[in-house]
Amino acid sequence: MDITSQSPSPTPDQPFKQAPEEQASEEPAPEEQASEEQASEEQASEEPAPEEQAPEEQAPEQEAESEGGVYVAIALGSAILASLLTAAVFWLSGAFDREEIRITEVIELPGAERTTSTLIASDSAPSTLPEAKQGSQSDPSAVSTVPILGSVDLVAEVAARTIPSIVTVQSLDGDRGVDGSGSGVVIRSDGYIVTNQHVIEGAHELRVIMSDGLSYPAELVGADPLMDIAVIKLEANDLPPIAFGTMDGLRTGAPAIAVGNPLGLDGGPSVTAGVISAFDRSLVTDFLTGETLFGLLQTDAPITRGSSGGALLDIEGRLLGITTAIGLSDVGAEGLGFAIPINLLEDIVQDLMSTGEVQHAFLGIRGSSALDELDRGVASPLGVAISLLDDSAIGAAGAEEGDVIVALDGVPVRSMPLLVARLREYRAGDHVTVTLQREGEQFDIRLTLDRYPS
Repeated sequence: MDITSQSPSPTPDQPFKQAPEEQASEEPAPEEQASEEQASEEQASEEPAPEEQAPEEQAPEQEAESEGGVYVAIALGSAILASLLTAAVFWLSGAFDREEIRITEVIELPGAERTTSTLIASDSAPSTLPEAKQGSQSDPSAVSTVPILGSVDLVAEVAARTIPSIVTVQSLDGDRGVDGSGSGVVIRSDGYIVTNQHVIEGAHELRVIMSDGLSYPAELVGADPLMDIAVIKLEANDLPPIAFGTMDGLRTGAPAIAVGNPLGLDGGPSVTAGVISAFDRSLVTDFLTGETLFGLLQTDAPITRGSSGGALLDIEGRLLGITTAIGLSDVGAEGLGFAIPINLLEDIVQDLMSTGEVQHAFLGIRGSSALDELDRGVASPLGVAISLLDDSAIGAAGAEEGDVIVALDGVPVRSMPLLVARLREYRAGDHVTVTLQREGEQFDIRLTLDRYPS
């Protein structure tokens, strides 16, 4: 480009000059004008054009921009490197492992070593960890058992060990064949089986079908209508008995597994799972006679007809009770199952196997739950207000009408159902200390229990 053909533009360092036509008011002579033009051309040739100065003026700016780009690249590279190093540290520490929620379950099954199984809250299978620290259910330092009944493997483990001990009990009525059926639990290898009394009631013959399909004739050893328990026996010496559990340390919400033969279906026992819902429940079993069962375990593990006499197990596969009844309303079953607890069952079974009967204890009273009136209309359960029967053991020991029973052998009894449930743990002839309250004063009496009238 011919830079000399352009008129120089004013620069910041050079004041603006007026155009020639603005200077025409004083017109010079031709020689002077030519001289001025020549001088102007010489001056123009000495002054550099703006385009020639521009590269020199813009060089520092380009250098600064170049240096700024280098700084940005270095900063970006450092950030990426730091991110990669952080990710590597997390990866090495296992932060990205597929391990969401760990729930520890102590599993202790008969004949097996105690191990701790960790269930992962994902689709992965349970893993087995090293041997757990020994501890009882009531030991707070031990690993606690939690109801993880969504684990098919855990319930299946218990089912596999206990199903061979669960049988079908058939009640045969002469020529008509099977009159009814229920479930039973093998309690001794030499053929003793426990079931419900109402399962075998009125039967002419009894037959037991094992989980593998083998069928045996059976005989009644003894029955206890008051607690709906019966013991039968078949001729065998190699049956797999169930392990007995304990009520010690058992809490509401603890896992519970029910195994029985609902509806007499072929194919062996059925398994359902739930939790222990409550303790010391009472249930009327006959509204016409008022017959009531006391001291029952309540569970939400599904139980239905045919499961009567089956097993309610803890998470270690040990017997907690014999399933005996379900709760019903005008809309049907309410998801309430009831079982006779192991603490009552053991003594009843021993009595039936020894003598064929159970000598239940009897105080000789009629009673109703009593309340203690507190301030501002608040009432607290106190015990059982009594009215004496003729020739009762408690009357002979000094109790009077209107006294309130507040404890048996130091164990509080806050209601009539709880008093009856506690009495089911005693036998006729046992000695007991009864704590009474009379006119605000408490005192103890000692007596020998009578036998419950049959």
